[in-house]
Amino acid sequence: QLKKCIRTPEIPSKHVRNWVPKVLEQRRQGLELYLQTVILENEELPKIFLDFLNVRHVPTLPKAESCGTDISVLHLSSKLSHQPVLLFLRDPYVLPKANDDFPNVVIEGILHGIFYPHLLPR
Repeated sequence: QLKKCIRTPEIPSKHVRNWVPKVLEQRRQGLELYLQTVILENEELPKIFLDFLNVRHVPTLPKAESCGTDISVLHLSSKLSHQPVLLFLRDPYVLPKANDDFPNVVIEGILHGIFYPHLLPR
């Protein structure tokens, strides 16, 4: 079905005679090259390709807005040079969940080291 919609290179053989790690690594590299070639040769990836990869469809990114900025400059600068495959709506490291069960050990360690240096092991 993909060959009907987009240009695709020859896909590596899916029949692997043995499970030798070297052979499996060659198959993985072949599949990686196949996917990279499909993405590079096709400007827009159709829904069927994203479904094939089991990738959720990404909404278009909102344009940045600024007072007194030329709209045509904004339009050109806000375009991506590639089609996003995965989009985080919230940075999990900068904005962790408020109800996170795991404490932030880095921050706790820094605070402990600054405010309780006498409790550090020697």
